[in-house]
Amino acid sequence: MTVTKEESGQEDADDNGDMSGGGDGYVPSQRRIERERYTRARARRATAIAALSTLVTGVVLYLVVVNAPGWPRTKETFFSAEYAREAFPKVLEGLWLNVRLLLVCGVAVLVLGMLIAVARTLRGPVFFPLRALAAAYTDFFRGLPLIINLMIVVLGVPALRLQGVTVDPVLLGGTALTLTYSAYVAEVFRAGIESVHPSQRAAARSLGLTNRQALRHVVLPQAVRRQVPPLLNDLVSLQKDTGLVSIGGAVDAVRAADIIVGRSLNYTPYIVAGLVFVALTIPMTRFTDWVTARMDRRRAQGGAL
Repeated sequence: MTVTKEESGQEDADDNGDMSGGGDGYVPSQRRIERERYTRARARRATAIAALSTLVTGVVLYLVVVNAPGWPRTKETFFSAEYAREAFPKVLEGLWLNVRLLLVCGVAVLVLGMLIAVARTLRGPVFFPLRALAAAYTDFFRGLPLIINLMIVVLGVPALRLQGVTVDPVLLGGTALTLTYSAYVAEVFRAGIESVHPSQRAAARSLGLTNRQALRHVVLPQAVRRQVPPLLNDLVSLQKDTGLVSIGGAVDAVRAADIIVGRSLNYTPYIVAGLVFVALTIPMTRFTDWVTARMDRRRAQGGAL
């Protein structure tokens, strides 16, 4: 089959258009230009549709709410600008307690959860009592509602009048949060440990590492890396639940709002406290989503997990 000079030149042009060639004289092919133009047009169209649908939905919801028969009374009771201005600085002052509880309890939960998870994955009959205790701990505190756990610890421990045991509601509330969330985090860590293929541990042992060294240097780093997204989700939940320590009298953001509500019988401070928690939670949630998406991309590309 004979190829003419014109056809050969056209093929060379197409090849130069589809491949960069590494030079400064790269010119994209017409097909690629059209494809990119079509992709940008679809993206603009999708953005416009999303914006329009969001606007329509927002307008409809606004009209439904403001035209409700009880809206004037609801607006006065829950959305008072006067009480919002009064509550905001006090809620922010109480929020500092929630942030401190999050930091301290978060570290304690990670450490205790890791120890429980390791105890549940220990091998050998000699460790059966330890595995049984760890399993009983996780089953009990995962089944016990957090609010009941808080009431038992915050109200029950001071009633015992034990010498040397604190009655500070902040410390007791933090202890209850740590007990409950450690059970959940322990299961997250255990799932990560069991997701590591046994060949990893066997390879470590074949290199001369002991069981303890294999767990520390080979298994746990992979397990923790794989479980970062669910751990961050538990951290977000812990941040919200720190507001429950107010049931013991600790003046956090929720309790600060509750004091103003009890005096004024206006519920706007609750809305302010809720919005403050949402503003604190959203960055953590978006960070969790970013970490999850990044790990998914690396997994799809065959990168290290």
